[in-house]
Amino acid sequence: MDDDEVLDAVGSRLRGFRQALGLNLAELANRSGISISTISRLERGLVRPGLEQLLPLARVYGLPLDELVAAPRVGDPRVHLKAVRKHGLTFIPLGVRAGGLQAFKVIYKPISKSRPPHYNTHPGREWLYVLDGSVNLVLADQRTLLKTGEAAEFDTMTPHWIANARDDQPAEIIAIYGHQGERIHLTDL
Repeated sequence: MDDDEVLDAVGSRLRGFRQALGLNLAELANRSGISISTISRLERGLVRPGLEQLLPLARVYGLPLDELVAAPRVGDPRVHLKAVRKHGLTFIPLGVRAGGLQAFKVIYKPISKSRPPHYNTHPGREWLYVLDGSVNLVLADQRTLLKTGEAAEFDTMTPHWIANARDDQPAEIIAIYGHQGERIHLTDL
């Protein structure tokens, strides 16, 4: 698809996103700061959008610009995973998006049962899914054993600690951190 074809298809994409959110033209105009008539002309393909229209629409729709206009993908889409090790854990980023939610595969080495909990607190929420093995999730004084295929979500202002539940095999989880959680967990890796 060449640039003209991409630009010609933008209007119908914009209409589709608006309709998918259940917004009428007036509601979208109110949220985006773009006039109703301009939005209508954009959606009908009578004018080609510029950044001054696309940026506010992307914010309202919660989409990156390239997805909003169906820009052709360029370059290698693979994420080049680079493991980082800290405190006996291995963090592997599963995406390259800066800011917002970040997903990581986290590997917990087998540990001694006598290791005392090291509690963390920070603003935000954390979500985790156990890929393999089992982990102990301790929230304040409540201990939960999570096994392969189980997930948990919690407010990270609650004192929390996660550790491998076994001393004979590693445990692997997928963890999703918000911006605050990423800072707490990974700044000095």
